[in-house]
Amino acid sequence: MNPNTLSAEQKLAISEVISRFAYGYDERDMQMIEDCFADNAEITMRIADGDLIGPFSGLEAIMGLMSGAMNEQTDVRRHAFSNIFFESEAGEPKVVSTMILVATENGVIELLSAGAYQDTFTQQDGSWRILKRHIQLDKSY
Repeated sequence: MNPNTLSAEQKLAISEVISRFAYGYDERDMQMIEDCFADNAEITMRIADGDLIGPFSGLEAIMGLMSGAMNEQTDVRRHAFSNIFFESEAGEPKVVSTMILVATENGVIELLSAGAYQDTFTQQDGSWRILKRHIQLDKSY
């Protein structure tokens, strides 16, 4: 394999990790979420023009962030990722995607937020995993 180019199958596998994260979060499947991240993964985020939040480093911190957020939610969330493209394929692939977040509560669907995700991927145990994730949300949710 050319080290500067990913195959279509590799790109599809990486894109699927993004989708599996979204589905895992929406279904509150903690194991599915955990399987999306490398052991030494890191997440940072910024909401609108606010201060940088994080980093949340390592699986324990990331899973704590996820479960803490879920525990505060009374609605049903749906994360929709689109506009996925590869910013860099050399070394550890860097991927950009757009996220739209909607919630349903008491029969009402509401747009909560939108934003851009910047992910760096690595291979661990033969699978693609998120190594670094930066979330830039357009507004708080």
